[in-house]
Amino acid sequence: MRQRTKAILITAAAVLGVFWVIPAAANLIIDYNWWREIGQVDTWIGMLWYSIAPVGIATVVAAVALWVAHARGTHFAGVQRHDHPLYSWVMRVALAILAIILASVSVDYWTVMRYVGSRGSAGARGGWVDPVFSRPLSFYLFGLPFYSQVLGFVFVLGIFCALTFWATARGWQLVESFQLQRQHVRFRSSDTLTLEPKTLLLPGAGRTHFLRVVSTILLLGLAALFWLGNYDLLYNSHPFMTGADFVDERITLPLRWALIGVTLAAIALVWTSRYLRTVYLVGGFYLLQAIVSVAVRTVYVRPNEISIERPYIERHITATISAFVLDRNTTERPFVSSGGQTTDATQDATLLDNIRLWDLRAYNATIGQIQALRPYYTFPDTDVDRYFINGHIKQVLLSAREIDVTQLSVEASQSWINKITLDGLPVLLLENAPPESKSPAFQLSRPEVYYGEKTQDPVFVHTAREEFDYPSGDQNKYSTYQGSGGFPVGSFLLKAAATISQAEPNIVFTSYLTGQSRMMIHRRVQDRLKEVASFLLWDPDPYLVITDDGRLVWMVDGYTTSLSHPYSQTLPVPGLDDGANYIRNAVKATVDAYTGKVSLYVFDPGDPIIQAYENLFPKLFLPAANMPADLRKHVRYPEVLFGAQAQAYRTFHMRDPQVFYNKEDIWDVARNVTGQMGQAEPVEPIYIVATLPGEKQPEFLLVLPFTPRGKDNLIGWMAARCDGDHLGELIFYQLSKQHLMYGPMQIESRIDQDQDISKDLTLWNQQGSHVLRGNMVALPVNGDFLYLESIYLQATEARMPQLKKVVLAMGDRLIYRDTFGEALADLRAAPAPASPNTALANGGAAATPSPSKAAASTQREAALSDRLAKLREQAEQLVRELDEMQKEVQKK
Repeated sequence: MRQRTKAILITAAAVLGVFWVIPAAANLIIDYNWWREIGQVDTWIGMLWYSIAPVGIATVVAAVALWVAHARGTHFAGVQRHDHPLYSWVMRVALAILAIILASVSVDYWTVMRYVGSRGSAGARGGWVDPVFSRPLSFYLFGLPFYSQVLGFVFVLGIFCALTFWATARGWQLVESFQLQRQHVRFRSSDTLTLEPKTLLLPGAGRTHFLRVVSTILLLGLAALFWLGNYDLLYNSHPFMTGADFVDERITLPLRWALIGVTLAAIALVWTSRYLRTVYLVGGFYLLQAIVSVAVRTVYVRPNEISIERPYIERHITATISAFVLDRNTTERPFVSSGGQTTDATQDATLLDNIRLWDLRAYNATIGQIQALRPYYTFPDTDVDRYFINGHIKQVLLSAREIDVTQLSVEASQSWINKITLDGLPVLLLENAPPESKSPAFQLSRPEVYYGEKTQDPVFVHTAREEFDYPSGDQNKYSTYQGSGGFPVGSFLLKAAATISQAEPNIVFTSYLTGQSRMMIHRRVQDRLKEVASFLLWDPDPYLVITDDGRLVWMVDGYTTSLSHPYSQTLPVPGLDDGANYIRNAVKATVDAYTGKVSLYVFDPGDPIIQAYENLFPKLFLPAANMPADLRKHVRYPEVLFGAQAQAYRTFHMRDPQVFYNKEDIWDVARNVTGQMGQAEPVEPIYIVATLPGEKQPEFLLVLPFTPRGKDNLIGWMAARCDGDHLGELIFYQLSKQHLMYGPMQIESRIDQDQDISKDLTLWNQQGSHVLRGNMVALPVNGDFLYLESIYLQATEARMPQLKKVVLAMGDRLIYRDTFGEALADLRAAPAPASPNTALANGGAAATPSPSKAAASTQREAALSDRLAKLREQAEQLVRELDEMQKEVQKK
């Protein structure tokens, strides 16, 4: 019977193994060929090893420890295991499964990998050092998480060993008692076994050597846990800061060291079998240190908080600035307003020639209507870049045309916008399929997009059938793939593996696949990069670049992030649910749109996290100097990092601890009115081509304006430089607090109050059409700011926005015209003279208002604008509430 049961179990395990092993082997074959396609087989093997080895080692340790605990339990119960072979075999399997589960749950192999990779890296010997323990940043990024994980594993394993010992020993005692009739249990007339609470007790276990050893291990682990907990004080969150404050460093930390000593001393009680006293001693002292810390904070610190906590707030400010790279390549400059009302045709020529009239949302909707050509074509995204056209830097919009539904190859098109047709549509310099170029600067040698943002998997190329290229009238044009993308699937083994991996039997039965056929997978750019380096955070917006030889290449920014920087504030970061308190734009990746070739270039070699990954995967990364020149000139400052730094700077520009504590000068990202509902939303960072104040050459910049908290006037603006050696530099322009300068939302209010504009907007927002307002763009011009907003009209059904009006604002001037050229001409004209009835006084002398009156008038205007904006928001909220109430009534 036992042999039959054993045979059934072995057969079942074999069947399950076959059903698991075959798909796993098929996936392994496909993965190997894909990694070989991108030339990173060594990296793939390294990733497999690093993912298996930590869990494997932990599994072996756990299995041995659990088996020893089980063996001690059977010995304590007086049971000979060789008398119960089936039980022994089942327990081996059960304990092995338990060991695998414990190891898989307790061990994060990425934590182990990063720790191994950090050994000996340059980042461990320099950089930020914490002010309490004098530990380098690398200890908190790699060492502390690793030690915490090891300790957690040992602690959990110790608990399970104790439970295994108890369950084995007590279980066999109950079995033996049942067999020997009524020892520690009693039978009722029905001959059933009744378990009482005392039945679970294991008599004599407290005096066993094994339990003393396990208890000692647990106490040592608890002491180690308290020791590591000392470092957790540097992450404590307080209402005014993050990190260890006065009470944490001066009171809690010494008491925790005493707690560690008490825990170690309690080991003596364990060896004298006084377990209850051990619990009372350790638990009581832990409660005491918590009570003392709260009492000191309440009685001594809280009444004198700002003076006592001042040095700790300085640590918090310094650490956050360092964690978000605001202490490197960063300058703060005053921005002095000249009060200008017009632009300089010569000085501002490059900026004005590169003003982008097309909002990305409006452009994307329009290009999808006029260039889709077929229903299956789509433009997933529009990217902003700069190119040199006729020797001058020009801002450019590019959109890739991709197939969204079928699995055919994809043909792409790129578009540059700087002019408007008479119908209010964009003028394209590169259009149609095949691409037709209207500028010699844009010549494509490989317009096909086999790897993009909307591509689907898998596709097979170089088959017995020609591949779709582009539509031509009522017919389609076809071609054959000539690149190196994909991996060969000519052999039967690879066809079978692909069939199992993709769950598609036609792959192995079709006659279209030849010896030269290739299979393309992971064709979506973001997915491709995540497959190559999932340990990096990848920017959600790849952007397309046209190289000098006419190829299309995707560029994507990669980030290293962490939540382990002591004293640093955690801030939201797109793509991370919990945000981050450390971020670096360490990598910039390229993906060839035709071949799928992936290259990862390290642009922040001083980042300790990327140093660790370079040690782990030396063949995966290339130095930034290896990036081809025609790609290097299109590298830009990433929006994700820029946004995180903007969030940090709006608070941490306050360097004085008292000002920071009182939150006296918090900024907000400026707001503007966008979309169809006219809701106020934060201004999005925007790429522009401009000459920075104090600089001579125009350059590609990423800019963002700031306003004071709760106000709408401009208080500062932020610019990130993208070109050449200036890449990565941040400049913060701080405006005078004594001189009011209009912010984007105040310009929006002036637009809404203008009678001519308001009349047009009301007229256009009739049934069947609605107005789309573009983002308000703030541009530094001639010591002041030039604001631009494009106004589009689009039908409710066929959404193809047309540019109808352009609004320019500078100083007190607001210009509303049909085209940008007309608005700019009006702006350059001299401001209208004052009325004759008010221009002269006192015998014809020009009346000049006093500065105090002018300031008072400006303040009144600002207050009125703020009041109108708030009333407008309240009215919008009321409309939304009324709509919801009406919907509820209709439902009823």
